[in-house]
Amino acid sequence: MTTSSSVPPTSEPWPDAANYPPPAVAADAAAGPTAWPEAAPLPPAGAERERPAETLFPPVALPPAGPKGRSSWAGRLRTLPARTWRGRPDDPRWVRPAFLGLLLATAVLYFWNLTASGWANAFYSAAVQAGSVSWKAMFFGSSDSANFITVDKPPLSLWPMALSARLFGLSSFSVLAPQVLMGVGTVATVYATVRRRFTPLAGLVAGAALALTPVAALMFRFNNPDALLVLLLTLAAYGTVRATETASTRWLVFVGVMFGLGFLTKTLQAFLVLPAFALVYLVCAPTGPGRRFLQLLYGTLAMVAAGGWWVAIVELMPASARPYIGGSQDNSFLSLTFGYNGFGRITGDETGSVGGGGGGRAGGGGGGMWGSTGITRLFDGDIGGQIAWLMPAALILLLFGLWATRRHPRTDSARIGFLVWGGWLLSTALTFSFMSGIFHQYYTVALVPAVAALVGMGADGLWRARHRLPYAAVLAVTVAVTAWWAHQLLGRSSQFVPWLRNAVLIGGVLAAIALLLAGRIPGRPGRRIATVAGLTALAAGLAGPAAYALDTVSTGHSGSIVTAGPAVRSGGFGGRGGFPGGAGGFPGGNRNGGQNGTFPGFPGGGNTGTGGTNGGGMPNFPGGTRNGTGTGSTGTFPGFPGGTGTGSTGESRDGRTGRGGFGGGMGGGGMGGLLNGARVSSEVADLLKQDAGKYTWVAAAVGSQNQASYQLASGEPVMALGGFNGSDPSLSLDGFKQLVKEGKVHWFIGGGGFGGMGGGSMGGSNYSSEITSWVESTYTAKTVGSTTLYDLTAAPKSPGL
Repeated sequence: MTTSSSVPPTSEPWPDAANYPPPAVAADAAAGPTAWPEAAPLPPAGAERERPAETLFPPVALPPAGPKGRSSWAGRLRTLPARTWRGRPDDPRWVRPAFLGLLLATAVLYFWNLTASGWANAFYSAAVQAGSVSWKAMFFGSSDSANFITVDKPPLSLWPMALSARLFGLSSFSVLAPQVLMGVGTVATVYATVRRRFTPLAGLVAGAALALTPVAALMFRFNNPDALLVLLLTLAAYGTVRATETASTRWLVFVGVMFGLGFLTKTLQAFLVLPAFALVYLVCAPTGPGRRFLQLLYGTLAMVAAGGWWVAIVELMPASARPYIGGSQDNSFLSLTFGYNGFGRITGDETGSVGGGGGGRAGGGGGGMWGSTGITRLFDGDIGGQIAWLMPAALILLLFGLWATRRHPRTDSARIGFLVWGGWLLSTALTFSFMSGIFHQYYTVALVPAVAALVGMGADGLWRARHRLPYAAVLAVTVAVTAWWAHQLLGRSSQFVPWLRNAVLIGGVLAAIALLLAGRIPGRPGRRIATVAGLTALAAGLAGPAAYALDTVSTGHSGSIVTAGPAVRSGGFGGRGGFPGGAGGFPGGNRNGGQNGTFPGFPGGGNTGTGGTNGGGMPNFPGGTRNGTGTGSTGTFPGFPGGTGTGSTGESRDGRTGRGGFGGGMGGGGMGGLLNGARVSSEVADLLKQDAGKYTWVAAAVGSQNQASYQLASGEPVMALGGFNGSDPSLSLDGFKQLVKEGKVHWFIGGGGFGGMGGGSMGGSNYSSEITSWVESTYTAKTVGSTTLYDLTAAPKSPGL
């Protein structure tokens, strides 16, 4: 038996499309019908007969299949402007302008105040700077143009930014603008995926929900790899839906390519949703089992090719011909993939990382220093304000969608949509909830497309059947729960737009009641009440995340750990954008004080600091000799090895101005060198530029964030000893002595790394500590502003070379 996968459209969006009918696909006997007839209108509201579940998601025609082959491209290009503006021929005329308006509004929101974040994460901006002047550095993802060491991720996410910097010059805007475009592309892809099977309104709701999610407004304006990863996974979801509709090998290969590119963006995180997508295709595709398995093999081969070519080059190339693989302990990208960046994130055993390879032993709560693990993790503390606004609604609507389609054929496209997005949500959320290794709040951006799509699809079905009391009740409960949960999340930031909290709750409850009653009122009055209630429900559901998103885009963010929205109770380190850990902070810590108070009890710390709302002392860090306290919104950061500066307003995330996170501008090192880099004066930058052409590296610094600050300030290559944490065995003391002897390194910058400790206490290499000790004992220190420098070309204090 052969059936068509779509219904020929009444009008064609390009010339002669009728001459190119959709391909016929074979369907096994158990597959059920694969044709989508035109949707019949719903029975009248007063009908007494029980309506079948299918009316919730009535069958629809697939979009028209256009001409294939090279000869079709001329016609496609000629009609592209009209098709872009008009959209589907059967769409109401408001649909495409509304969609384009959504994309424009997203772009305006994300571009707004973009450069306030400066270099954002200097760790990646330095690699972009290196790639903008060296093709080799761009290919490998090197931290410096002299190719000493790479970042601790594969390089694909750096390439669009490096190309932008090459085209438009290196600046904050050229680095961050590609991320904004990825955000707009993700919104468009979610809309297109949802709209394929559901109504335009469902796609618009999904797109708006994505754009206004706070963590999306943060990460699509930030230069971490997450923006590109989310875009690629969303494209993979779109391809999975397309492939499963017609058992298309071509689209399944496309999915494989997206996963391969996702691997080159953030290694194994790209594969969290892979099993769910593969299972959906294996079960639901309208073709025989043998062909399904064969097609999945083709997709797997495409994935390996798309993601494996770069790995093969790096692994086969002699180590002397390429930079050291940052984040690894053996200069191997494969060990980085499966260790520090892979299973170590699940188990907590990440040798050389901040946690120290202890398998979560560093702290309490089951998640060590990265906060408590468990099923509620994504709803707790400041994580909830990043992503959880619509998660209860998404989970309710996922269950509703699967129940509503329970009697549909195996190949039903509505259920395919719920399975694809539901599989994404559950697999990623459960992994994030229970992983014991490094976990940052912004990781949750990987959940945003799934949450948004489920909300759009589920709301579409419930709105369609709102005249039925059971479905109206489910819709009303979903709205009420969403409003109540927004009320709870807003309560964690009680000083942030205080009137909004109660307004959301009241509006949501009233909308829920009106939706429940509107179906009982016949005629136009009932329809008008339902429309007003629906708009009120939408406003109540999106007002909280929209307010957080607006706060996010109005504030600059920089450093390694950033969060969206205002400061919250039980939030991260420094309230807005600091070290996670919630109600306990670092190992041994038990915070005292008020909201976002103190963080005592670090290794070696025996005293307790006290503080006000955002203050707090940070006493007794390793090597520290002072106890400190904070009052009000400022607090000192004493006792860091090499750190002498003073932190500033704790409620901000801008490390460049010493606000939030770890130390911000803490002179020339200390913990600021680990997470937020250092403040570099113009005098120091000018000093590094002097005679820069004579040296391979104008300076060496421990830790990549420290290195990045000086490289971006000077525009010259700076060596990052030990990689991000200062704990990679990238260069031994003897090797460094040889480089100094050959005159390849001019200055050594004091401080940096994890408190200047180099990394031995974290299970990594001691090389950076050995180099630091040798430099300090061999050369005379020179202080420029708050930076300690050592001239490696000067005569040593004592024979040592």
